[in-house]
Amino acid sequence: MAESNELQARSTIHAGGEWRAAVSGATREILDPADALPFAVVAEGDEKDTDLAIAAARRAFDEGEWPRTPAAERAALLRRVADLLVRDREELGRLEARDAGKTVEEGRVDIDCVADAFRYFADLVAAESPGRVVDAGSSDIHSVVVHEPIGVCSMITPWNYPLLQASWKIAPALAAGNTFVVKPSEITPMTTIALIELLVEAGLPAGVANIVTGPGHSVGARLSEHPDVDLVSFTGGLISGTKVAQAAAPTVKKVALELGGKNPNVVFADACATDEGFDTAVDQALNAAFIHSGQVCSAGARLIIEESVRDRFVTELARRAEKIRLGRGTEDGVECGPLVSEQQRAKVEMYVESALKEGAVLRSGGKRPEPSPQRPESGYFYEPTVLDHCHREMRVVREEVFGPVLTVETFRTEDEAVALANDTEYGLAGGVWTTDAGRARRVAGRLRHGTIWINDFHPYLPQAEWGGFGKSGVGRELGPAGLAEYRETKHVYQNLAPKPVRWFAG
Repeated sequence: MAESNELQARSTIHAGGEWRAAVSGATREILDPADALPFAVVAEGDEKDTDLAIAAARRAFDEGEWPRTPAAERAALLRRVADLLVRDREELGRLEARDAGKTVEEGRVDIDCVADAFRYFADLVAAESPGRVVDAGSSDIHSVVVHEPIGVCSMITPWNYPLLQASWKIAPALAAGNTFVVKPSEITPMTTIALIELLVEAGLPAGVANIVTGPGHSVGARLSEHPDVDLVSFTGGLISGTKVAQAAAPTVKKVALELGGKNPNVVFADACATDEGFDTAVDQALNAAFIHSGQVCSAGARLIIEESVRDRFVTELARRAEKIRLGRGTEDGVECGPLVSEQQRAKVEMYVESALKEGAVLRSGGKRPEPSPQRPESGYFYEPTVLDHCHREMRVVREEVFGPVLTVETFRTEDEAVALANDTEYGLAGGVWTTDAGRARRVAGRLRHGTIWINDFHPYLPQAEWGGFGKSGVGRELGPAGLAEYRETKHVYQNLAPKPVRWFAG
């Protein structure tokens, strides 16, 4: 690992087809969360860099060829990008693991999902008709509804799934014919930079794809308020998302927000009636809570378990949680990596301490692990933690922890389970475990969450919309609705045989 004074700053701001340093000359070190050592240096942009990137995107949209490029050609470019992602899968997967702290296997899966998203939106626009004909009741009238690109899109993405979340915005925006400026998280920008390089390699015209690396208070704020931006899409926390919406309001931009989640995983006793069913439900509860150290907006951080199986279930859950192998994500055999930053680990520690003071019972974890060769002491590691005897008044139950912390609540009746699951200001995702098909459909229908998994947790489909209820955000990503977010609708009414109306004398 190179020392910070040996690292060379990269020109990581891309505007108008050119890579360059920040106007101010400022830079930022990117740390590997496994050891807190820098492994890259990027440009630290600000409002001036953002204005230049927005101007480039504006010119490319107003004067360039991309918005008027036929859908089949746009689709072909997106497919080329997908092929390049597959080509670079191993390199990008390892870079994502090192940047965000996840395991290499998780990083590889992310790259596969990114390629799938580009292919899906390519196929979607390539198969579309040129417009929807509206019957005007006369052969002399041709009336059609068409979809057009919305314009310049600003995209602000989070640190937990840097490339995946960027692709959910970039792929549909390009498929629709827009130009964009993306701001990745300042602490995990590396794979988004790499994606812009692949877009250039695939032949995307200059100015269509722009990136500004820098902090939210300057770059993100400017992207949200700039009058030449037509849409702002943000994924992140509730507080920041509220600020984005407020900044966008004076210019009446279209706003898409994917915010927090406090997601219930509801387990009925019948799902655990057999040894296989019990084992599967426990295993999936671990998966729901501890993938990527719980740093997932859709994490099943609230286990809501039927009282009759609670003791057995939680005992086995805690036993397995203690066996999860923590370490550097690039090491073989590691199952869970570090948290993304010291700040994030301190936040997790605060929530666990608060829960214990409020009466929660610690069943596993709850502390930093002992250092090892795979787990440097300087890294931001925290043990997978199970907190039993939790209730809805606890902060750890109500607020998004975004770390490897699973809370346990119990219920006796179906109505009580639904009430507990819906008792959250968020409404992003949730899971239901039962062998009763009628109950599964009934409970899924009553839950106020954007995605419901039945007897599973975490899979998503590019073809399905992703969004949430309540304070989990507005708008949709993925699926046809995800493409619609990046379009305007136009009605073209053509009179083939115009005649005087003569409504007025004269």
